[in-house]
Amino acid sequence: MSEDTLLIDIKGAIATVTLHRPERLNAFNAELKQAMRTTVGRLNDNDDVRVVILKGAGRSFSAGADISGEMAEPISFHLDSDYKPFLTGIEKSEKIWIAQVHGAAAGVGAALAMNCDLVAMSDDAYIYMAFAAIGLIPDGGNTQLLLNYLGYHRALEAVLEGRKLSAEECLASGIANKVVPAEDLERSTVEWAEKLTATAPLAMAGCKRLLRSVGSMSFGDAVTQEGLEQTPLLKSQDFKEGVSAFMDKRKPQWRGR
Repeated sequence: MSEDTLLIDIKGAIATVTLHRPERLNAFNAELKQAMRTTVGRLNDNDDVRVVILKGAGRSFSAGADISGEMAEPISFHLDSDYKPFLTGIEKSEKIWIAQVHGAAAGVGAALAMNCDLVAMSDDAYIYMAFAAIGLIPDGGNTQLLLNYLGYHRALEAVLEGRKLSAEECLASGIANKVVPAEDLERSTVEWAEKLTATAPLAMAGCKRLLRSVGSMSFGDAVTQEGLEQTPLLKSQDFKEGVSAFMDKRKPQWRGR
């Protein structure tokens, strides 16, 4: 991992990951992809980290793939090996990943942002489906993500027209959780992450797993899956601590076990 392409800062239970190719609008080259694969794996294995903030340096979150170099070979040959590991690593992570989006989140950069568990956007940020302009289809999971958030008609429109979805549109469609003035984005996201670290970590991970999976289940199967997640929580030390703290009217001290 190179400090030139990806920056990592860990303070307590919060890790901040910064895509750091500002001169290329944080477009993904081979080095940045490798750094992301390594970093997502390491953070997922770090029991001290509960929340990860993902952001970009410079003027934008990420312009997507660096077409000046990567597109010399068909990108489809590399999606599974280059991008899928860190995209699914975020999806399956027991941490909560917050995308802190300013400027453009385009192409696979849009997928990276939308795939995070929570999204904070500056009021001048936007999601850009840039693929149509170069004769490609969306990749990196963009088709599923857009379909889930926008529905078929609006997702297809955004893809075929190469639309830029403003921060307000993203908020209205559920892509973004919150939109704040650009000058407040950093502070607001850090405060949000700090608030989330006060959540019981085992329950937080369980909620994430459920909400990532129950949409494709029947209602009955969802009830069953909730039970499977709830059973070990009822046996955890955190549950005992939560009940004790509730009765004593104090803040619980979560241990994650």
